[in-house]
Amino acid sequence: MNSQGSPAKTTDVVLIGGGIMSATPGTFLRQLQPDWDISLFERLDVAGLESSDPWNNAGTGHSALCELNYSPASKDGSVDPTKAVAINEQFQVSRQFWSHLVSEGHISSPRTFVNAVPHMSFVWGQANARYLRRRHEALSPQPLFSSMEYSEDHAKIAEWAPLIMAGRNPSQPVAASRVAGGTDVDFGALTRQLTTYLDGTGVDLHYGFDVLDVARASDGRWDVKVKNKATGETSTVTTKFVFIGAGGGALHLLQRTGIPEGRGFAGFPVSGQFLRCTDPEIVDQHRAKVYGQASVGAPPMSVPHLDTRFVKGERSLLFGPYAGFSTKFLKRGSYLDLPTSIRSSNLVPMLAVAKDNMALTKYLVTEVLKNREAKNEALTDFMPLAEGSSWELISAGQRVQVIKKAPKKGGVLQFGTEVITSSDGSVGALLGASPGASTAAPIMVELLKRCFPGKVSEWEPKLKDMLPGYGVKLNKDAALAGEVQAHTDRVLQLT
Repeated sequence: MNSQGSPAKTTDVVLIGGGIMSATPGTFLRQLQPDWDISLFERLDVAGLESSDPWNNAGTGHSALCELNYSPASKDGSVDPTKAVAINEQFQVSRQFWSHLVSEGHISSPRTFVNAVPHMSFVWGQANARYLRRRHEALSPQPLFSSMEYSEDHAKIAEWAPLIMAGRNPSQPVAASRVAGGTDVDFGALTRQLTTYLDGTGVDLHYGFDVLDVARASDGRWDVKVKNKATGETSTVTTKFVFIGAGGGALHLLQRTGIPEGRGFAGFPVSGQFLRCTDPEIVDQHRAKVYGQASVGAPPMSVPHLDTRFVKGERSLLFGPYAGFSTKFLKRGSYLDLPTSIRSSNLVPMLAVAKDNMALTKYLVTEVLKNREAKNEALTDFMPLAEGSSWELISAGQRVQVIKKAPKKGGVLQFGTEVITSSDGSVGALLGASPGASTAAPIMVELLKRCFPGKVSEWEPKLKDMLPGYGVKLNKDAALAGEVQAHTDRVLQLT
């Protein structure tokens, strides 16, 4: 039950963190193994307020339809669709998972967390237009991208997204691709629907609890030490399985476990800001998520985009992000998060990454020093007639990029997610950022396979019932891809 009282002394599963990354495996386990006792601990008073909160992330429903960093050009100018296809395959699994929960009545009102919004890529300049044309040529033959449109015509692009073309120099070379079947996802609202379902099925939800330690018990289980922030009382919960899905807070807790698989990992925190517009006169002129090209040296998560957002039934526009740097690992974290994460095992990877990413460091310094006028100029590159007075500056959530050991180089900075599991499967942890939330369902299916290999054959019939495309690559079966997408569109009310 939803509780701020003393937790149970023993349980089968402990989930750390109250965001989408803990709510998702919790929901899978409730469906697959309803007789297991599950406890969830969240340091804040409500679920989904950190990285899952809609104002702390782009909420794209990352499916590689518009995000250019998933399909970069190679040295010869060609575009490899492999990664983009893989990301889209993963998002299709998430859509199937949500559709199953809606169909079974476990969550309701899909419009509260997912809405249909076209996804666009938009660039200017001859070289960028040439790249986008090649990207379209590489992706449009793929079944999952078959509906992608492309144009270099100012008038056609203005039909798709009037605000980005109004006032633009008619002689400027531009190019855009568009997929009408994109989405906007409020992962905070989805998280709270999932935790409401968990609460109704007997999962112990404990809000306002800090997890202080995760240590191996003498019998091989795990002792999870927690503190009630309201009363200061500490207690220990003994469990067979721990999942650390605490966003930026996951690294410290992974280090506390002492599992060898967690050694050598470090985190590089990146903060950010967005400009938000709620003026109906402006908002009503734009219904799309429009992604551009990242600046030279910029991390993929800093790709500029002009997004339609749906939050609590209200439409707004979001532009950004403007990257920055903070030593916090969570938006409501501590400035000591980064220095206290340094260990002898991860110092070499961190130093190697610092040496190899000077362009990123320069970019972040430049971004930090940008004043509001400079931020407005970036907005007008996307929206020439934009007036800064119509946009408010808001703080985004923290993103902790993964630093990991690498042969020869010493360490690499990874822009993505990393799943770490102990050799005995009793601990799982998730580090990293985008595409994160959008691919939570397939990530957690893989986690469950790795941590509970002896249960997979027993669970497979249920998994196939929940996920019609389970075990199948939809991009290799156009007919099935169309059938599954049509089904999820209908259930999620996207048509």
